[in-house]
Amino acid sequence: MDISVFLGKINQFILNPLILLAFAIAFLVFFWGVFQFIASQTTDTNRDEGKRKIFWGLFGMFIMISAYGLIHLILGTFGIPARYPVN
Repeated sequence: MDISVFLGKINQFILNPLILLAFAIAFLVFFWGVFQFIASQTTDTNRDEGKRKIFWGLFGMFIMISAYGLIHLILGTFGIPARYPVN
């Protein structure tokens, strides 16, 4: 097995699913923060907690998109295809 095929399969079967899972968690944290922010119109502590969750959810999504882009930039630099057909 060639090293580029090995790295491509690691990317396809390990890194991409982990990035997708972390992105989904950040997405859920973001929407939970939005829900907390809207639901607690009068309580300042719950609104502040909702704002924090919104911020960290957006931050997490940004980090995951950046990681995905960085991985594909590195793969493209070394000429490794991002996806391989499943045999």
